[in-house]
Amino acid sequence: MTGERLNEIYQLLLERFGPQHWWPGETQFEIVVGAILTQNTSWQNVEKAIANLKSAEMLSPQALHNIETKELAELIRPAGYFNIKAKRLKSYIDWLFANYRGELAELDNVDTEQLRQELLSVKGIGRETADSILLYALNREIFVVDAYTARVAVRHGLIEPEADYEQLRDLFQSNLPQDVQMFNEYHALLVRVGKEFCKPKARCRDCPLESLPHTVDE
Repeated sequence: MTGERLNEIYQLLLERFGPQHWWPGETQFEIVVGAILTQNTSWQNVEKAIANLKSAEMLSPQALHNIETKELAELIRPAGYFNIKAKRLKSYIDWLFANYRGELAELDNVDTEQLRQELLSVKGIGRETADSILLYALNREIFVVDAYTARVAVRHGLIEPEADYEQLRDLFQSNLPQDVQMFNEYHALLVRVGKEFCKPKARCRDCPLESLPHTVDE
């Protein structure tokens, strides 16, 4: 039943919004950097920061390994919290060089769960960021969840309001086909419906999920 409802939600969202073309990025590494920079800011600000890195020829593991943290912070200033995010990027790069010679290609043969735990051990990388890197940059079968996902799932009676990140991730990951492209598209669609309709104050009228049983917070 849960799997059927999740598939129904996916199809309704896809029919209304179409493919979302996530995650924007020309290379795997650009997607990784974007996933780290997008914490607590808009994607438009991240794009400006990435453009700065490209202009300075700093969008590569080796370049970020060599650059001083202070200089990196100035380049990514548009992304906000730039001093903190510069340290997070450097921590990620340090991990990549310490364990995989700075080569993303060397991650290909690492078990997904092991890689997830390693990413979570990097200072400043939380579960949503780690899962975004795994799904969008590395094409691993990991479902990314966030506040939008939680709001839709709770209002549609799929999970309890007090459910934590891992319970929410397991809800989707265990009840859907293990399909990287579907996981990618589904998360993007949930963000879209969360921003446009399933806001903190719900706007149910004309929502693509309006016909499904749901409750709304008073």
